[in-house]
Amino acid sequence: MKMHILYFLPAMALLCNACDQYLQGGSPGKEKTATRQVYLADPTVFESNGTYYLYGTKNDPDITGEGFLVYTSQDLQHWEGPAGATDGFALKKGDAFGNGGFWAPQVFYHNATYYMAYTADEHIAIATADSPLGPFTNDGSDIDAPVKQIDPFVFFDNGKAYLYHVRLQNGNRIFVAEMTTDLSALKTETLQECIYAEEPWENTENASWSVAEGPTVVKKQGTYYLLYSANDFRNPDYAVGYATSNSPLGPWQKSTTNPIISEQQTGQPGSGHGDIITDTNGNAHYVLHTHNSGQDVHPRKTALVTLNFQNGHYTMLPDSFRWIQRTIEN
Repeated sequence: MKMHILYFLPAMALLCNACDQYLQGGSPGKEKTATRQVYLADPTVFESNGTYYLYGTKNDPDITGEGFLVYTSQDLQHWEGPAGATDGFALKKGDAFGNGGFWAPQVFYHNATYYMAYTADEHIAIATADSPLGPFTNDGSDIDAPVKQIDPFVFFDNGKAYLYHVRLQNGNRIFVAEMTTDLSALKTETLQECIYAEEPWENTENASWSVAEGPTVVKKQGTYYLLYSANDFRNPDYAVGYATSNSPLGPWQKSTTNPIISEQQTGQPGSGHGDIITDTNGNAHYVLHTHNSGQDVHPRKTALVTLNFQNGHYTMLPDSFRWIQRTIEN
């Protein structure tokens, strides 16, 4: 009987060790893995050939360099990276317009080329690449304007391209203009103001400089939907609403159900400024950032919620909020 116990104890020790490795995310003989929060503000997700690419304003204090990082996923749940072509960056300072303030990118595919519209130095520029991973480059030029402008979103409709963006004039106000066919400039004669922050939920601190920003536009059932964020991003009441129009140039009518995404729905302060991504099953999600905590704005965290569209109205699906985390090796 004693001999059986002696053989049994080493076997149990090996089994327990294997279980411990499994529970920590690894397996016997393999590297253990864990997850780490992704820190991108003003995020956007772009899908190409079954892969999702996540970009945004860099907020991660542990990653050096300036530009736009990119993370990848096959299912919008498990993320890896940064995976950009240049040190993890899809666009890195020195390869395109801008010396600093690299904010709010948008990536899209047009005429067999990948484009990135982005903000730098409070100007808007567009860079191109052969891959969603970059490197995105341009000749150092921006889209000329007489005012500072940020938060670009390029939208195609009926053979025309429109640039929705924010102009810094008497507040952060959302404008739209048709673009030239080469996407290098605005047709200034088409410039129209879309919306500005004027409703109580859009300016809870009664600031003299009100903020409406982060535009995203989609077309559904013949109606144009403009999703946007309001309040200063440092305000915990930063939130998302939408407006509708029968034309890409407006006029726009704000929804009476705004805001549709806020701390009340997510449980997180500063929930806003993102983009819509439709997954391969046809479900619409909104990627966004939040404050780091109830006390600290930075570094801002990246998260995802699911949207419900019914009877011509957007709402956030309850309990759909989830953090975006990347896989790392221990």
